[in-house]
Amino acid sequence: MTTDQLTVAGTVIGPDDPTYDAARAVFLGGVDKRPALVVRAAGAADVAAVVAYARGTGMDLAVRSGGHTAFATNDGGIVLDLGDLDAIDIDTEARTAWIGPGATAAAVTSALVARGLVIGFGDTGSVGVGGITLGGGVGYLVRKHGLTVDSLLAADIVTADGVLRRVDAGHEPDLFWAIRGGGGNFGVATRFLFRLHDLPPVVGGLLALPGTPDVIAGFVAAAQAAPEELSTIANVITAPPLPFLPPAVYGKPVLMAELVHVGDEADGQRVLDGFRALATPYLDMTRHMPYSEIYPPDDPDYHPISVARTLFVDDVDLPMARTIVAHLEASDAAPAIAQIRVLGGAMARVPADATAFAHRAQRVMVNVAAVFAATEDAPPHLAWVEAFKDALQPVATGAYVNFLGEDGPDRLREAYPHGTWSRLREIKRRYDPTNLFRGNQNVSPG
Repeated sequence: MTTDQLTVAGTVIGPDDPTYDAARAVFLGGVDKRPALVVRAAGAADVAAVVAYARGTGMDLAVRSGGHTAFATNDGGIVLDLGDLDAIDIDTEARTAWIGPGATAAAVTSALVARGLVIGFGDTGSVGVGGITLGGGVGYLVRKHGLTVDSLLAADIVTADGVLRRVDAGHEPDLFWAIRGGGGNFGVATRFLFRLHDLPPVVGGLLALPGTPDVIAGFVAAAQAAPEELSTIANVITAPPLPFLPPAVYGKPVLMAELVHVGDEADGQRVLDGFRALATPYLDMTRHMPYSEIYPPDDPDYHPISVARTLFVDDVDLPMARTIVAHLEASDAAPAIAQIRVLGGAMARVPADATAFAHRAQRVMVNVAAVFAATEDAPPHLAWVEAFKDALQPVATGAYVNFLGEDGPDRLREAYPHGTWSRLREIKRRYDPTNLFRGNQNVSPG
């Protein structure tokens, strides 16, 4: 099989094409892979054609929606770029929307907010809907409306045999279960049907506080006690030289929190007052705001090189907060980060076996990361994040698949606890027995 046998309506880009370097680039820095082909699909028929071509040639296949992972490219294989499958078809009366996998979280959110509607995605506007949905989707509405997959009603997906299938609760329900958290292991989603939620007033924004153990532990306690209308992301970070920070704290831990309260505005202000009272803020940008403004403008030149580890913990109490501060102070990353997300609420009310994302009872998710200048600097930073993770989580209790990097097979198993892993492998054997879709956090059929 040759490239002459690949016929698509979209664009096929090879190494000799002047747009090749731009087409092969991903969001992450330090990733310099050279695929043989980048195919920008124009529709589901193109997706099926590329899947058949990859199956016939045996070439590695990478599937890209937003390009925020190293799995979105490869060396010598095919990159199936879904960026042009970005249609957003909203049915306001039915409170549903068909959305393409290449649409970004920011674009979808802007389109929905204009109609007083919303879906919960993640915390970065340029992330593609395909990737975040298939892995679960933990974002600013996780406590109010659950994960992204908790709003998923159906999907169209091309499986390894090249067949386009409609999957939902009544049609191929096992496959529908698997794609809600099982990643891209089972096919290529060409569009998603989401349930939409009414959007009440929003109060929130950025709140910068001293990164002391008392403030960190107090913040987590306040977030756990808050009503589920509030979701928070607390980034405890070694402070860069930002103009709103005192020079004395540069390089030391500060808490940069994003808070989003969806509900009565007065109630929201009262809830946020509890966080403002933890310490005198360095910066308080919380206010009544359009929900679409939770995603700041993306910097197209920002391509961070980093290593990270994800974990779940029961709580971030004062001793753990001291551990966080001590590890951040011991790092020379620029910056070092411990991101803390309090979970619960609507996410926790879904049964653990209802979707392939099974961590419903987990109370707090932590992501520790180091950002640095060059790939050759990675080894000491990787050792630091591993030691940091082990200090916070001595006994394995789980991992969020969308935040896994090159963590290895043991960590992948932690992402799918209990009987989830066995069920995923059984579904994989049915729909992808040759492991065509292996360019991911791979659930092998064998």
